[in-house]
Amino acid sequence: MKFFAELQRRNVYKVAVAYAVVGWLLIQIATQVFPFFEVPNWAVRLVVLVILVGFPIALVIAWAFELTPEGIKRTEDVDATIGAAAKSHAWIYVALVAALLSLGLFFLGRFTASSLQDAVAADAPAKSIAVLPFENLSDDKQNAYFADGVQDEILTDLAKVADLKVISRTSVMQYRDAGTRNLRQIAQQLGVAHLLEGSVQRAGGRVRVNAQLIDARTDAHLWAQTYDRDLADVFAIQSEIAETIAEQLQAQLSPNERAAIAKAPTNDVVANDLYVRAQALDDLSNDPGAKDELLAAIDLLEEAVRRDPKFVLAQCLLSDVHLDLYWGGFDHTPARREQAHLALQRAEEINPESGEVHLQKGAYAYHGFREYETARAEFEIARRLLPNSAHLYLYMASLARRQARWADAVKNFDRAVELDPRNSFILEESALTRGGLRRYSEARTLFQRTLALNPTDYFAAAILWQLPFSEHAELKPLRTQLDALLARNRDAAAHFAQLFVECALAERDRKAAEAALALIPVEGTVDPRNDSLWPREWYVGLVARDFGDERGAQAAFAAARAVAAKTAQEQPDYAPAWEILGAIDAGLGDKADAVTEGKRAVELLPISKDAWDGPSLVTNLALIYAWVGEKDLALVQLADSAHMPAGVSYGELKLSPNWDALRNDPRFDRIIASLAPH
Repeated sequence: MKFFAELQRRNVYKVAVAYAVVGWLLIQIATQVFPFFEVPNWAVRLVVLVILVGFPIALVIAWAFELTPEGIKRTEDVDATIGAAAKSHAWIYVALVAALLSLGLFFLGRFTASSLQDAVAADAPAKSIAVLPFENLSDDKQNAYFADGVQDEILTDLAKVADLKVISRTSVMQYRDAGTRNLRQIAQQLGVAHLLEGSVQRAGGRVRVNAQLIDARTDAHLWAQTYDRDLADVFAIQSEIAETIAEQLQAQLSPNERAAIAKAPTNDVVANDLYVRAQALDDLSNDPGAKDELLAAIDLLEEAVRRDPKFVLAQCLLSDVHLDLYWGGFDHTPARREQAHLALQRAEEINPESGEVHLQKGAYAYHGFREYETARAEFEIARRLLPNSAHLYLYMASLARRQARWADAVKNFDRAVELDPRNSFILEESALTRGGLRRYSEARTLFQRTLALNPTDYFAAAILWQLPFSEHAELKPLRTQLDALLARNRDAAAHFAQLFVECALAERDRKAAEAALALIPVEGTVDPRNDSLWPREWYVGLVARDFGDERGAQAAFAAARAVAAKTAQEQPDYAPAWEILGAIDAGLGDKADAVTEGKRAVELLPISKDAWDGPSLVTNLALIYAWVGEKDLALVQLADSAHMPAGVSYGELKLSPNWDALRNDPRFDRIIASLAPH
């Protein structure tokens, strides 16, 4: 009894109660508030651990010390009467307030969790899943690609099931770090009801794969299994997991889907590892400087198919990478296109009914020859076999855009975004489509969504900043953001040198224009309107011309022409090469050649053949006519461009000095007025 009385005298009980209440409040804050700010789960666990460890320490301190009006003293040194007089009820108020806050956060958390669960249940189909990257538990960290291959094959198998919604590879790879995953939040971001995660451990000739299926609506583990087998059985493990998951989600499997899941892509583990590495490089194919990565991917894939010539997925990807080099203008030659054809032929000989083969046949018809109807028919076959392929829907959307089937383009882009919601390239393409349709508000929302995913996506940022200029002829937002980018990251700013030049010219600011020229690399810069590479000297000549330096302009245009003429000679059926050469010759005053070259570009890629890139060639032909003194012809072309999706913008006509030769003509004013914001 004396001991317990001493505990009471030393305020140990009070400290215990107050610590417990305040500690519970802090735990509620950590568990309810931290996820809102995307604080990793390990931080929440650390807070709980510190609070638990601190409890006995607080009791020891309460036993040994006393808080008095004179400060903290050892309990033995405090007179009993002083201690009694110094007693305060403040601790009661602290504990009471903390208790009320804890209860409030507790019930708020339960309500929020319930609401979030209802939201996930309402928004996500019950038969929906994301396969998260599997953790590599092998001692050799080089086996990370092996773990990726296991996850990727399970995802690929599930994606063939029409009764499921399966999130594509690009979006799920962003959740590689298993230690920081908030599963419920991931499910909400991806729009799915279920998640599959696991681990892979490879040692010698053995492999252990652990997989677990989680219902994100309830945090319940619906199924888990560990497979410990010979390395050669890894492909069978992947098929077993995919089929089991489909059954767990009560998805109906057709005989063809069941057979597709059961069939291993290859029996060569090394070939599969090479394929996964090449996939990672091909993901960079949309970057302006991706040529080296694409060539490296080809080396990996050629080794993969040398090891296993019947590896259909590797043959299809090899064809696609060759096409990326051809379509992107890195090597727009018949020889490169033929390499794509040979790989596709080998894939078709192995399995002509494969969904991936039909997808690649469509891509070859589209990017190899612009045979749109052939491509469209192949894509429709592939869609039935690959119902969850965001890559396929991206192709279908882009094809519809070329054919001026704008409603289909928007619908297919939306489907691609649904299946790959954290793929910034798909979001950007969808946003660009809305911008081309002059649906600027929708474009703005999609670009903002892209930047929320990746704040350093300077391409999305640059186009977002450009929207006020395109829609309202407002330059200040663009100038503010360009200057901020230049101050923050000069290397990133160099990617948008063309935009710096155009902004400075629209401002009629010679000093800013000359500063912008310093950002342009020696090899030139890409015009984002159709991804054409314009020589650096073209911009030098453009700036000199707009500010009255005729001699400097002529010298620069002559240097630019030497580069452009070589490209046109090497790639005679590449429309952007003739577009560039025509504009340069117009700057040089060579009327006949300029008009012939500008027309050649439009003939190679007329609106009937490409409703997306074609308008930029029409606009360029209008520029050529304006510069060589053919005002009437320029206005005809410009009027056409103004009424086309992806045509000339209001801001460009209103402010760019490129059109000064047409100003004060009532017909030009009417064209501008037709694009004016309402």
